[in-house]
Order: sequence, then structure tokens, then C-alpha cells
Amino acid sequence: MGFGLQVGSREQLDVLAKLPGASEVEDSALPGGGYAVRLTDPSGFAIDAIWGQAPASALPHRLPLPFNSVDATVRVNDTQRPPERAPEVIRLGHVVLELADFQETCAWYTRHFGFIPSDVQALPDGSPAVAFMRLDLGNNPADHHTLALAQGFAATYSHSAYELIDADAVGMGQRVLRDSGWTHAWGIGRHILGSQIFDYWQDPWGDKHEHYCDGDLFTSDEPTGIHAVSRQAMAQWGPTMPRSFTKPRFTPTSVVLLFRNLRYSPDLTLSKLRTLAKLFA
Repeated sequence: MGFGLQVGSREQLDVLAKLPGASEVEDSALPGGGYAVRLTDPSGFAIDAIWGQAPASALPHRLPLPFNSVDATVRVNDTQRPPERAPEVIRLGHVVLELADFQETCAWYTRHFGFIPSDVQALPDGSPAVAFMRLDLGNNPADHHTLALAQGFAATYSHSAYELIDADAVGMGQRVLRDSGWTHAWGIGRHILGSQIFDYWQDPWGDKHEHYCDGDLFTSDEPTGIHAVSRQAMAQWGPTMPRSFTKPRFTPTSVVLLFRNLRYSPDLTLSKLRTLAKLFA
């Protein structure tokens, strides 16, 4: 399991191809072509570094709905009626991964792909537990996080997030998914870190997917924020994150990984696991 990252030049691919375990620069078999280097991060996730891929056409979507406010009247003699259908996804916004080797994996993404930590959440002992990482686009604004990494007991996919056009699209997405009988995970609310209006749903395999809109955008010079980690710190408004949202799914394989990582991972201790369980599970 993994994802792709677009780099800025063929020379950057050549540099990545020299990393331990990396493939040579290859013709990409992915849609849009180009060239690719296949890598594996320290937690075992597969990463395709891509350059020269032909850009895809923008996905079709409606315009954002106009909003009246006490300071601006933009809609007169016109009702507000968002389309009663599944909302159009504009793009994949970010992915979130749980890791045993948290700090080594965070360092790998910052060192080799230039990710910048926008916000870091720390445990009571001061050790980092969640890093929200954005792309370094210089003076061009970048999403608050394209990648978020969280301390866990094993390398696990947490969720992916898909941007919608506005809050009504998020709300209509909830209505359509609920009417279709899917399992709701958490929302609707507004995050603190990233500020997105969010709604999470669970697929038949137990993985989570987020609809969101109105996220923060930072330039590269915005300093990193440090915050205490807690369930209450995950949203400005909306329901408190349920414990089921972060409750681990134990399988024979995950139990083996738990004991293995407790023995070998420098970031994982029984004390840290107890703290995380108390906070989240």
C-alpha cells in the first residue's frame, strides 16, 4: 500500500534513484505517463516519485453556493437548493498513516521530499505523536497537510481525504451516504489543525474516508505549531471524536507486529501505548 508524489525535475528523480532500495528511473506505467522511481519509506509504505506526468483534466464540479451574511447580500429572490445527489470530488487532498517508527519516517519525508511540519501534536511527556505535513511550494500556498503521520503500534493506513466545493456539498454527502446505508465514522465538524469542515465515513473493509472543504493554506515560511494531543483537540465544533474512530483493529498479524515493534522500534514503549490508549482508545 502506498501513494505517489510528483517531483519538480528529472534531476530530482535521479537523486531519489540513488537511495537505498530505490528503483532506477523508469518509464511510468501510471495514467499520464512520465518517469518514476519506486521507493519504500521506513515504515514499509510504497512511494512512487513521478516526474513528467501529463496533467489530468479538472474533475467537473458545480460552483460554490453564494452566501448571504449580515455584511453582504449576494442572493435575493433566489432560494438555496444544493443538488440532491452525491457531491463531486474535486481531488484527493491528503492521506493519513499510522506508524510504529514515527520519527524516522517523518524525517524521511522531510529529508527526501521537502515536507514541512505545519503542526505537531505532542504527548504529555513532550514526545511527538502526530505530524501534519505540507508541501514546500515556497511563496505559493500549500494545503495545511498533504500527509499526516501518527504514532501507532504498526504501519497502518488511517484514511484518505477528498476535497469538495463547499459545506453544503459535505452536508449533502452525509445525506446521500446515510440514505445509502453506509457506516458513519465522525462529523460533521470543523477541525482545529487545518480548519477543514469534515465528515468521515467507513467503507466495508473498515477503512475511513473523509469529505472536507475550506482547509487552511500556508506558504513555506509559516512556523510550525506545537500542541497537546487529545480527542478534544481534533475539532473546533461538532461531535467529539468517538473512541471507535481510533480504536485499533486487532488481528493475529497486528498482535505479532505489536510485540515485534515494542521490542525493536525506538519510538514505541509500553508507557506510550498506555498513554495513547487512554487518550484515544
